[in-house]
Amino acid sequence: MLSQLLVLFAVAIIVYFKDVSPIGSAVGFSAIGYVVVDALIPRVSESFIKIGLFGKDMSKPGRPVIPETIGSISATVYLFIMFFSIPFMFYKYLVVTSGGGFRDVVKQEPAEELLFPHSKLSEFLSALLCLESTILLGAADDLFDLRWRHKFFLPAIAAIPLLVVYYVDFSVTHVLIPNFLQELIGTTKTSVDLGAFYYFYMGSVAIFCPNSINILAGVNGLEVGQSIVLGVIFLINDVLYLTLGVNGHARESHLFSALLIIPFLGVSLALFKWNRWPAKVFVGDTYCYFAGMVFAVVGILGHFSKTTLLFFLPQIFNFVYSAPQLFGLVPCPRHRLPKFNENDWLMYTSRADLKKEKPKRIVVVVLRLLHNLKLIDLEIDPKTNEVLSCSNMTLINLMIVWFGPMREDKLCYSILALQFFIGVSAICLRHLIGSLLFGNDNLWRVV
Repeated sequence: MLSQLLVLFAVAIIVYFKDVSPIGSAVGFSAIGYVVVDALIPRVSESFIKIGLFGKDMSKPGRPVIPETIGSISATVYLFIMFFSIPFMFYKYLVVTSGGGFRDVVKQEPAEELLFPHSKLSEFLSALLCLESTILLGAADDLFDLRWRHKFFLPAIAAIPLLVVYYVDFSVTHVLIPNFLQELIGTTKTSVDLGAFYYFYMGSVAIFCPNSINILAGVNGLEVGQSIVLGVIFLINDVLYLTLGVNGHARESHLFSALLIIPFLGVSLALFKWNRWPAKVFVGDTYCYFAGMVFAVVGILGHFSKTTLLFFLPQIFNFVYSAPQLFGLVPCPRHRLPKFNENDWLMYTSRADLKKEKPKRIVVVVLRLLHNLKLIDLEIDPKTNEVLSCSNMTLINLMIVWFGPMREDKLCYSILALQFFIGVSAICLRHLIGSLLFGNDNLWRVV
């Protein structure tokens, strides 16, 4: 009954706001996405288990079998509701234009407002094409367990439509030079053109965002939770631009971002309901790649890809922190998720055995330094002073090193709180300190 009322409310919002703002329609479709995902997950979970898409929850007594790859439900529903939302996003143009893009109804509006925004439609369709390709990549990974070296660069191929549209519609490849750096090198230039290197950078963003969410995983609700927190942070930044009177290209870019993020939050919240502790489903790599690419898409086509990386600071730290194990400098077990103790239901740091595969001497010196800085936990033989093992290098294990063993849900929410705090701080840094470094900020020009 509650779901039916929510759907009716969502339809009413969509119909009412079709003449007012596409944001209202996005909210309505977000609510529909939540209801549909929430209804589908319990109905299809058994089918996933029957075809072999399941995993064991290593952090529960008895290691119960749980359906895997359920995140594909959220990703698929997201694509469908975005397809359905296209007419409502461009409703004011569709009802007053002929097929050629000229108005059949005379209104007192600027001439540039009379044409259908084909560039905006191309951005939107290229975004959906990119997300479809990324979902296929995630599904292939879940089905065939692709190796890292095979799948790591594939998101950049999926991002080609984005980069082509960016080149045609925007093609800005310069970055600003901070004021202090201008004085230091004695130049009057306020920016430097990176040319093709800027497209390489954006391709790298498309690679990093999906993989970074996939790496920071292993606790019930963490993959979806961090995506929801990131979505809220992106939306806060968008709302600042949409409510403080910013006009022109900056406003349009953040309106585009909000239209993609709001429905994403709807389907993700429904998935989080089933994936949070104690999890009834696992999301799989499909959702991780899909979620990360949503943020890459809005960052690239919204023209704030550098700000996007600020919001991903916890994921960047987790990747850099994990690098010694990811690149084989320190032994890396297949699963680095924290170790579950059935007696007290607490999570403890999982460890890498340094006795069988001894790292190089310089690596051991660095590990001891990290141990002194409370960035890692070492097991040291008191007699020989030999390093026997170290805690696995993930942000999840680091939280346990800092705050001690904790229950799985508390561990997840602690990381999400850290993600939110860093994200809000990043917004402040971007718009407060950024204006000091560069002399201006497009958010404060109208305030």
